[in-house]
Amino acid sequence: MDPLSSIGMVAASGMRAQGERLKVVAENVANAGSTGATPGADPYQRKTLAFEEMIDRDSGASLVRITELGRDRAPFGREYDPAHPAADAEGYVKTANVNPLLEMSNMREASRSYEANLNMFETGRRMRGQILDLLR
Repeated sequence: MDPLSSIGMVAASGMRAQGERLKVVAENVANAGSTGATPGADPYQRKTLAFEEMIDRDSGASLVRITELGRDRAPFGREYDPAHPAADAEGYVKTANVNPLLEMSNMREASRSYEANLNMFETGRRMRGQILDLLR
């Protein structure tokens, strides 16, 4: 396989991984304010992703893939709201273990990584076009 095709494969795998990361971040942000439905019930638990390097056998290109969709083991928050339907006997409600500031930081990082991979893909495409122009 030619090196320019490898560039496209590497960039595409990076964009796929960052796209999945953005989906998980969006889900976490959407559920940041959730609580349990009944007294003592657990609220939404923050999702996490793990990535690993993978070598493409045909091209030898180093790609990225998602290896695990996990759950954050951080403790749930607690808020005092005795009128809430999910309040326990002491008046506390469990809240999701999502930190919106951390999620916004993850979103920015994933977005920039996606953009960098897109730029790499576009550069490889332009280089291929220039080679074809030279061969004409």
